Amino acid sequence: MLALSWSGGKDSTLALEALTRSGRRPDLLLSTIDGEREVMPHHETPVPLLRRQAESLDLPLVLIEIPSRAANETYEARMREAFAGPLAEVTEVAFGDLFLDDLRSYREARMAEVGRAAGFPLWGRETAGLADDFAARFDATICSIDRDQLPDHQPAVPLDEAFLRSLPEAADPCGENGEFHTFVHDGPLFEHPVEFEIGGTVESDDGRFLHAVMEW
Repeated sequence: MLALSWSGGKDSTLALEALTRSGRRPDLLLSTIDGEREVMPHHETPVPLLRRQAESLDLPLVLIEIPSRAANETYEARMREAFAGPLAEVTEVAFGDLFLDDLRSYREARMAEVGRAAGFPLWGRETAGLADDFAARFDATICSIDRDQLPDHQPAVPLDEAFLRSLPEAADPCGENGEFHTFVHDGPLFEHPVEFEIGGTVESDDGRFLHAVMEW
């Protein structure tokens, strides 16, 4: 059984498309969420919107709840519990990572600990072309901005050609270094658009990140 690590954003959507095209459509989506605030960490996407995505994609969604600001040890313990329980039949987890070797090594090590394989269907893809192709075919909204890396940008805007062309030269067009995160709400894989509204923006506690307030 194949699971796809699901953030609700661009890279996991592209990974789903790549797997589907290769004849390996995942059996389920897997999201690790902040169980206290019921959001996707870093993206700040509310769980009800992740559920709406999964419904439109016609795939089951399994949530693993992690405490807010949990240490890596807690995260890893929750993952082990999940693979001994509701994910017991999963043999491989696919991730949407593109080029960060340390992150790939971490994921491979964590999966090996629980006797599972890790797959990377987008690995090594050229990110500028990948971002352009995505923006031309999918509808996505910027849900989070790292103001240390993108001080002149705002969330709650479309991921479109104008946004991509506005990025500084040092920024990765796919936001692989955490420059920005996205929420995907329509496109070729979706049976229907995911309805939501933007209720303004909010800063992270440390002021570094600016998030779109997404309502449903």
